[in-house]
Amino acid sequence: MAAIAQEHGQVQIPSCWCCGNTFDGRDLTRLGSQPEVGVCAGCALWLSRRARSEADSGHRTPGARLRRWVVSTRDAVTRAGLQDWPALGPLLRRLDRHLP
Repeated sequence: MAAIAQEHGQVQIPSCWCCGNTFDGRDLTRLGSQPEVGVCAGCALWLSRRARSEADSGHRTPGARLRRWVVSTRDAVTRAGLQDWPALGPLLRRLDRHLP
């Protein structure tokens, strides 16, 4: 995305292909076989969680059950808006970085 169009002299600002926000080119993770595709760290984490959730679907292992519980709890917290509370929000965001 951070390519310079040689013919027209246009410069494209690198942006995340998932959320669309602009970033420095070094802050995007590129896909191996599709180097023009770049995603930011937040979207990469979201994609990882989503891929893990798909892989866990239908499995009854303790790890899969724990991850499903974490996802359902995360969804309930988000629906309730607790992540926006002044005292509780920073704690929840910090905790979220360490959960599957």
